[in-house]
Amino acid sequence: MLIYVAPISTAFIQRDLEMLREKTNLQFLTFTDKPALLPVYFFIQFFQLSVLLPFTDQYLCFFGGYHTVLPVIFGKLFHKRVIIQCGGTDAMHLPHINYGNYRKKWLRKASIFSFKNCALIVPVSEALVASDYRYDSAAPEKQGLKNLIPGLATPIQVIHNGFDAAFWNDPGNARKHFSFLTVATGITASNRAKVKGIDLILEAAHRFKHFHFTLVGDDRFSTALPNVTIAPAMDKESLRLAYQQSQFYLQLSASEGFPNALAEAMLCGCVPIGSKVGEIAHIIGNTGFILEKRDFGLLCTIFDNLATDKTLAEKRRQARDRITTHFSYSLRKEKLLGIIDQSK
Repeated sequence: MLIYVAPISTAFIQRDLEMLREKTNLQFLTFTDKPALLPVYFFIQFFQLSVLLPFTDQYLCFFGGYHTVLPVIFGKLFHKRVIIQCGGTDAMHLPHINYGNYRKKWLRKASIFSFKNCALIVPVSEALVASDYRYDSAAPEKQGLKNLIPGLATPIQVIHNGFDAAFWNDPGNARKHFSFLTVATGITASNRAKVKGIDLILEAAHRFKHFHFTLVGDDRFSTALPNVTIAPAMDKESLRLAYQQSQFYLQLSASEGFPNALAEAMLCGCVPIGSKVGEIAHIIGNTGFILEKRDFGLLCTIFDNLATDKTLAEKRRQARDRITTHFSYSLRKEKLLGIIDQSK
């Protein structure tokens, strides 16, 4: 049996479970993302892992952190293989916006212990292995697991996220000119809003009053700007429709491992505009626009040039083609099942 462990359930974790269940006997265990509940959940997890131990072959975890400490200990004690998928916050240290596992003493210790003592680390992005972060000068330049965990010797294998191009599709419809979409949850929390670049988007909305911006994912967020629409979290079908109605997708994050919404939007025909962090520039390639630094003047230059850009229709087609070629659902499935099968 494969035990899949994550702090909470998310759409991309559910996608992994769907891939794995086809060929693997799997048990999914969630933990918590609420610090006050950690003692309770450590006890619950210890009980769960103990009961399932006789049937367990290996552990697959998403993100490193508190929830991976006990699986790693169980793996060491009972010779069970532990694989940790690194997703973003567990390989970043951005203290100026209160982001990343390494800004808190005990979370840092839990992350380092887990990554040093598991059998394999599987990041979703090469940037999470080691990178020079130059997007925001207020942040430490050296990021990624190898920079944040000195002496890390655990094997690493990058496997990008993968997407279902049949579901996320572009029907070829006309789009409202200068319509921009961003998907981001939890942005009522100020640090989360900064991580997702919402402040830049609102500044742009104030400057470019003839553009329309839609923020999907947190209906508790509010703004008085008339050209900004706030929408709640959506199911897959509603989100697909939102992508299919927008001309552009904005991913102006201060940090990202591999943003799923960006790839989904590109498959649905949105021209991407993204910050140069994590895997974003690699995902976009030459099919959209890259904000090299967190600089509102540079963002304004990108927006100013959109009105005269004659390549937008071609970029729309190229954006979808890039995801289908490089980040397919089948490719991730093949690689993910491949690492699981290595212990058999």
